[in-house]
Parts: sequence; C-alpha cells; structure tokens
Amino acid sequence: MADKPHAVKHAQASRSASVHVSTSAQRYLKLGIEKSDNTVRAYKSDLDCYTRWCESHHCTPFPASPGQVVNYISAIAQHYKVATLERRLSMLSSFHELQGLESPIGSKLVRTAMDGIKREKGIRQTQAPAYNAETFRRVVLSLDETSNTQLRDKVIILLGYTGAFRRGELSAVNLADLYFDEDGLLIDIRKSKTDQLSEGKVKAIFFASDPRLCPVRTLRRYLERVGVSRNSFSSSEDGFSSFDSMNEPTLSSRPLLVRMRRGDRFCKERLTDQSVNLVVKKYFGARFTAHSLRASFVTISKKNGASDSEIMAQTFHKTTAMIRRYTRFEDARTHNAGTKLGL
Repeated sequence: MADKPHAVKHAQASRSASVHVSTSAQRYLKLGIEKSDNTVRAYKSDLDCYTRWCESHHCTPFPASPGQVVNYISAIAQHYKVATLERRLSMLSSFHELQGLESPIGSKLVRTAMDGIKREKGIRQTQAPAYNAETFRRVVLSLDETSNTQLRDKVIILLGYTGAFRRGELSAVNLADLYFDEDGLLIDIRKSKTDQLSEGKVKAIFFASDPRLCPVRTLRRYLERVGVSRNSFSSSEDGFSSFDSMNEPTLSSRPLLVRMRRGDRFCKERLTDQSVNLVVKKYFGARFTAHSLRASFVTISKKNGASDSEIMAQTFHKTTAMIRRYTRFEDARTHNAGTKLGL
C-alpha cells in the first residue's frame, strides 16, 4: 500500500519498539490488508481524506474514539453515498486492527449514527444500466474489422458481454489464459473481486451462429492481427489448444488486450480497466459503463430462460441477491396482474 500519513507511521512506531517485524512479515501484512487493486486506491484516498479532517480539527487520527468517528462521518455524509461511507469505516477498522488497536467502528455509537445516515440518504445503489439484445447487435455489427482499433474494441465488447466480465478481470487476461477447443473457449481467471486468494475460476465462451457476432471467431481474427498465429497454440491430450509457453516463453505473460498507438497500430502495453470502461461508453453512450456488459448478460440470459445457477456459473456471484438486483426491472413486468386490468 502507498506510504501512510505521519500520524499512522507514528502510531505504528510507538507500538513496534518491543516487537521486530521482519521484511517478509511486512510483505505478508501488506498483502493481507491490500485486498484488490481498486480497494487499495480507494483506501489510500479514504485515509488521506480522514487524516486531513483530523488535522483541521486538531485531533489524532489513531487511535480514534467512537465519538471522533461519528463526528467525521457526520461531517462528510452529505457529500458521499452510503457505500462510500461504509468503505471508509472499513478502512478505519482495518488500520486500527493492523496497529493492534481496538476498532471503534463496531461500537453502538458508530453503528447508530450510520443507521441514521442510511435512513436519511437511503441505501439503494446506482445500478449500471443494461442494454437490450437489439442494441447489442446493432453496436457490434457497426464495428469495422478492417480497423485494428475497432477489431480490438469488438473483442472487448463480445468477451465482456458473453463472459459477464468485470472490467478488471477482462484487462488482466493474458494469452496463456486462453484454452480453445471444438466447443469454443475457456478463459482462466486467475484472480477476481470474489477470488482475492487466487484460487482460480474459469469462464466458458461459446461459438455463436452468426460469425459476425461470434466472440470465439472474432478473438481468433484479433489474435492473427496482433501477430499471434494459430501456431502459437499447441494441442494437448485433453483436446484443448492453449498458448505454447515452451516454444514462445517471452509471450506467456503477454496481455490479450493492448493499447493502441497513432496510426491504428497495436502497442505491447496492457489495456487498463479504465480504458475498457471508455470503450463501452464510446459505442453505447455516456450513461453506460463496462459493468453494463455484465449487467446485460444477466438480464438478457435471464429473460431467455437461464436459471440463477447457470448465470452464477459465469458471473461468479456467490448469492442470488445480485441476480435479483440486476433483473428487478424485467421482473416487474413478468407475471404482473397490471396487464389484466382490461384497460
């Protein structure tokens, strides 16, 4: 994690005089608290905000009393959503526990204050809008594959949708994570939001009847364009064709999705998850995000008869609660007596 403010360093130093923490222990502690890359960035921003507030109110950041925390979240509540406030409390709790301090976050005072904020602001989160199947087809068919940029963008949209990818998962895919066979493609997801310990999950991508909308065929065309021929993949006894890291070891960690340079030329640098988001906005409109690809997978497949367990096999959701959240608008019209009023 990024350097901590002086107040945190001082608090840690005052408690580390009797115990020496080795370099390897520090590394494991760092990994233990960091969680995902997005959480790391958010925690750093949250910690900076909190320490600035403490400085302006002439109080010590750590340890914090329940009253101090309540004053802090009350001061910023009007500027942030409930989810952001909850994350900031989680950050404070983590930093207290890491320093061997009692966390004030679980106190009755803090929880009661948060309940009051929730009642006033509401807890409904903004949902990434989904598109319908017709919109998806229109956008994909409008892309010109003679353009390297648009071919790459087509791969992003097709894989993001058919694989129900989070943008971070999609940008992290390497060539070595691809496994082709006669049924389509398997993509090894080495780490995701719900798999921070890297146990590993696999997404299945299937052939589509229309070659212009087929994610597997489009990906093959993209790989040929970036200079990764079919000879770069070797077949195994189980029938899968995967990247041959023995023959081409320098390419085994090569990213699947890369940035573009002037002249419509491919770079070697990995495309960031923020750029994946911008690609979706470019073709679908400003109100859509990369998460719209994932949301649309859920709503469209559910409408076409997919079960919750089938959807969760691709989205990696652990409960059906998120499935219901994605599909609440479609469900509102399904089996609704409002259509039988005779009007």
